[in-house]
Amino acid sequence: MDEVFCQFPFNRLLFTKFKMADLIITIDGPAGSGKSTAARLLARQLGASFLDTGAMYRAVTLAAMQAGVDMSDEDKLLGIMETSEFQFSITDDMMAVCINGTDVTGQIRSPQVTANARYIASCPKAREKLVEMQRQFAAGRQKIVTEGRDQGTVAFKDADIKFYLMADPTERARRRQAELRARGGDQSLEKIRKAIEDRDKSDQNRTVGPLRPAEDAVIIDTTDLSIDGVVEKLLSCVKEKCFEKN
Repeated sequence: MDEVFCQFPFNRLLFTKFKMADLIITIDGPAGSGKSTAARLLARQLGASFLDTGAMYRAVTLAAMQAGVDMSDEDKLLGIMETSEFQFSITDDMMAVCINGTDVTGQIRSPQVTANARYIASCPKAREKLVEMQRQFAAGRQKIVTEGRDQGTVAFKDADIKFYLMADPTERARRRQAELRARGGDQSLEKIRKAIEDRDKSDQNRTVGPLRPAEDAVIIDTTDLSIDGVVEKLLSCVKEKCFEKN
């Protein structure tokens, strides 16, 4: 089943208030903490919609790279957002991405896009538009699980349940290396770890939407947990909190 939830040039995005979903669960955390896979599996278990915010940032990043613009020029980045058409859809719990009608789902996961995504993440006006789009996605849906770096602190401050996943940097690097190898790529563990640590510093120190746990977030260390173990912990917490709420 395909669910197309966003297809438009960003300059047509209407900044209005939306009715939020009845149940919003946010999962934030640094790269390699397991948040994307855990969020997707949790959404499947709950019969909820899944929002991969990282794919949105990566799509804008790739569009800017393809246009050859200076990634540090905020006006140029905004120009790309306003003149490009992005399409996001969900297929079998995975987010598919098209830019100007071309499928780039595989391309947005490249190491080059990963390294440059920090420019979009650090651009206040770009983040504002992307956050509004995330809220638009949540409108009209009964249940949603959304993951990213500022979902519980900025995008959905009033979420029903908030999680923050963390893990040892070396373990996170191992996970990212395994992902790259599965897609036919390869990088040294040391290089990947350095890139992860650099991204952490950038995310934690930016002025808008810095990476940090929400004050009311449940923090889970995934270093020694399998993905099934992570999802089990998330489900247990969701059931407990929903029981308390009712």
